[in-house]
Amino acid sequence: MDKHGKIYIAGHLGMVGSAILQNFKLKGYSNFVFRSINEMDLRNQEQTDAFFRNERPDYVVLAAAKVGGIIANNTYRADFIFENLQIQNNIIGASYKYGVKKLLFLGSSCIYPKNAPQPMSEDSLLTSTLEYTNEPYAIAKITGLKLCESFNLQYGTNFISVMPTNLYGYNDNFDLEKSHVLPALIRKMHLGKCIQADNWDGIRKDFNKYPVEGVNGNSSKDQIIDKLNKYGIQKSQNEVGITLWGTGNPMREFLHASDLADACVFIMENINFSDLANFYKERNPNEKDEIKNTHINIGTGQDLKIMELASIVKEITQFNGNVRWDSSKPDGTMRKLLDVSKLHSLGWKEKITLKEGIAKVYENYCI
Repeated sequence: MDKHGKIYIAGHLGMVGSAILQNFKLKGYSNFVFRSINEMDLRNQEQTDAFFRNERPDYVVLAAAKVGGIIANNTYRADFIFENLQIQNNIIGASYKYGVKKLLFLGSSCIYPKNAPQPMSEDSLLTSTLEYTNEPYAIAKITGLKLCESFNLQYGTNFISVMPTNLYGYNDNFDLEKSHVLPALIRKMHLGKCIQADNWDGIRKDFNKYPVEGVNGNSSKDQIIDKLNKYGIQKSQNEVGITLWGTGNPMREFLHASDLADACVFIMENINFSDLANFYKERNPNEKDEIKNTHINIGTGQDLKIMELASIVKEITQFNGNVRWDSSKPDGTMRKLLDVSKLHSLGWKEKITLKEGIAKVYENYCI
């Protein structure tokens, strides 16, 4: 990458985009162009095209997406596939049209089949049925990956796709309805600890920072308690308990967003599509006319049970109440461990341990 080239990060205010921006800055890049969601709607083709036509970025990182956990993915199925397809199509199409030198598209590990062999390699893509609860989102991300790959093969572009594992970090989404499992655990246990201590100043501060369905820290005590109860944060006599979805047995892999950002910038600086095409050819010598699965998994290659994760969060937040599991709720895929051997062979490995990362996020959450 040219240190003076213009970089556009779509989604620069989100957890992933802001971490990538910070990593670029630490490595000496300074020529950035941004648009907030209020300034440009990436779902709108005309607005996106006009931005690319006027700004002509050299490098693009596509970190903007509509995201959420099991509840959101399963509830807003049409929104998740339609809006993500709009965003991807508009940005990738404009990047080709206006001669972007290099693009990085961020997908998700949910692109792999529900029962894919573990750990899941890049070659597991499209080999079987997807997990039902996040199928629309997964199909959108698969489409984005294939769109990048197809532009490369037909037009010689340099569009690279990466598939991160479950992410957490600063600027995460702590919405009790739409968040992923780790930020939900952090918030629920933090609120549970506040209830234990009868710390209503802490609870109101939390609700002011992250309102729940229109209820904020200025709402009545009864309104706040009603929302806490709805999302499984309850006090019964002198006991405080939180209820979590599923059995706690599914296994998940987690990567700090700062590590993901470092991997993304490493790939932007050092890896081209031609490298990934050659990588596929070397490992599939009998498929002379095919180039596929050129995306890169980004993760740690290590996972743990959700109930083990809950124990770690409980220790870090110092929540001393009860944890209950509602097995009537879906678990999702039982295991989603990424094979990161391609990433390691390209020269990158994670640095932040899970306990260290969660402790840093919780410290930042409490500010």
